[in-house]
Amino acid sequence: MTQKKILTIPDPVLRKVSEPVKIVNAEIKKLMDDMLETMYAAPGIGLAAVQIGILKRIIVIDLSKEGEKKKPIFIVNPEIISKSSDLVSYEEGCLSIPGMSGLVKRYKKIKYEGFDMNGNIIKKEAEGLEARVVQHEYDHLMGILYTSRLVDEKAFGFSEEIEDFWKNQSKDKKDNNEFISS
Repeated sequence: MTQKKILTIPDPVLRKVSEPVKIVNAEIKKLMDDMLETMYAAPGIGLAAVQIGILKRIIVIDLSKEGEKKKPIFIVNPEIISKSSDLVSYEEGCLSIPGMSGLVKRYKKIKYEGFDMNGNIIKKEAEGLEARVVQHEYDHLMGILYTSRLVDEKAFGFSEEIEDFWKNQSKDKKDNNEFISS
């Protein structure tokens, strides 16, 4: 496995649409292994091939926590086939936009399909963090960055500052509610 360089904004490749993989062969499997190593080293929980400059419809994900056994998910030619009506806002970051984060609204539950590392068809329902990460990485394959999906431009900035901003917003709301209710 070889660690690859992760492209960062404003690299124009990140805005390009990725091409479908014709067949899952040894070359594609090696690419997925390299992507996984790159993602772990970053560290991150998801990576699309376009983020390392390869315009192929491949994503890798691992949502295991530190100290847990690794549980990588490989998805070739992913397609989101259905989405719940429920949307959830949550803070997201991206390996291609280091040190920044923003509040993004995504579908709470999705169904997706594609192929695994061995070329077998996969059909899966996902919710919560897995649904969010699949949607985020799928967007990469479409040339879309999460900054295009921000709930509010004020909800984007350096990760630490955004965290402080929202803590203060919550505190201000609480203080205002206490003032109003007294």
